[in-house]
Amino acid sequence: MNPSRNRRDRHRAAGAASSTTRVIALVTLAVFVNYIDRGNLATAAPLMQDELHLSAGELGVLLSAFYYGYVICMPATGWLAERFGARAVLAAGVSLWSLATFGTGFVGSFGALLALRILLGVGESVAFPCASKVLANAVDVGRLGVANGILSFGYLLGPAVGTLVGGALMARFGWRPVFIVFGALAIFWLVPWRRTRIAEAGVGDAPAESPPAFGEILRQRALWGASLGHFASNYGYYFIVSWLPFYLVKARGFSIASMAETASWAYLVNALGALTMGWAADRWIRAGVSANLVYKTIMAAAHLAGIVCMVGMVALPQTGSLISLFAFELISGFSYPGLFAIPQIIAGPAATGRWVGIQNAAGNAAGLIAPAITGLLVERTGRFDLAFALGAAVNVFGLIGWVLMLPRIAPMRWRSGPGAAATE
Repeated sequence: MNPSRNRRDRHRAAGAASSTTRVIALVTLAVFVNYIDRGNLATAAPLMQDELHLSAGELGVLLSAFYYGYVICMPATGWLAERFGARAVLAAGVSLWSLATFGTGFVGSFGALLALRILLGVGESVAFPCASKVLANAVDVGRLGVANGILSFGYLLGPAVGTLVGGALMARFGWRPVFIVFGALAIFWLVPWRRTRIAEAGVGDAPAESPPAFGEILRQRALWGASLGHFASNYGYYFIVSWLPFYLVKARGFSIASMAETASWAYLVNALGALTMGWAADRWIRAGVSANLVYKTIMAAAHLAGIVCMVGMVALPQTGSLISLFAFELISGFSYPGLFAIPQIIAGPAATGRWVGIQNAAGNAAGLIAPAITGLLVERTGRFDLAFALGAAVNVFGLIGWVLMLPRIAPMRWRSGPGAAATE
């Protein structure tokens, strides 16, 4: 045995682990900021409505407008992440969405606000294709649950912190300074990111895998099952995160301060559920349970609970409604690591960027629909009953996508050129 060589190997392994931890921390911080910036409009909605004289229907359009740029651009940003590298593309996206957030603090009309929300979506469309590309390259399959649990914790914690801190600041200083400050702060993330080295398949000097053609990815039943499931998961999430502050203030009589506190605790429970289940999923997989059984069971349980909790939130008195809200946030949080761990396992480093770009675009079509249709239903009926009933019904599509359409969750053997991929 060579003691010097063993020491070098240990140092090399420690350095690789430290580098992986740094990468996970920074992409998590990026999506944390991402969700603070996109969620500020929901927190400010009651104040904006009064100052800018917006109708419930116009608020619904604004809450959905973010997804016009977000959904349309996401497949392209997945391709860009694999062509030019996730590191550079993510940095460009953070810069763009920070400027859009900063500019929102100065708007005076519905049209200007609409344009900036679309621009914010364009910038933020890079986040998950790039983050998934990075994790697929940097993290072993047996630890993807924890990595995605941490990532989910970051983006789910964003609304909690944004609502709590943003709500408190808005109650004291108004909504405009909050957008200006948060937009300016986001740009500081670029400093440590520029100093981070990332090995990326097919980019620069990193070893390249044989990537599948886009058409081969599009032919996979797994892609469309995961996309339908992702849509259903996101519908419930975006319905709640977009309209919960307004619902608590206007329908349940909460003050801005009490709304911010309640919503923030609910979002925190959601984030802790994701972090906990990411750890538990990896533990079960390393103990010998198949990734297929672990993730399909989690996704199915979350959608069944979603049906019950959505009904409870609107039908029960205030205490029961809040219990249903917190139960929904906890159990739906359990499913979030699977949203991206599943495609990372199936697609692998060679195709994760484009796969997640397509899947997340389909999933985030819910962002185009949920806020806007909720606004229309509330405007026409003056109540939230139909909106919550629709939110409950959409969970059926989640069961179809994750359980029935999605085949076995296992790595694909991609083949270049004509032909189909096979599951190992």
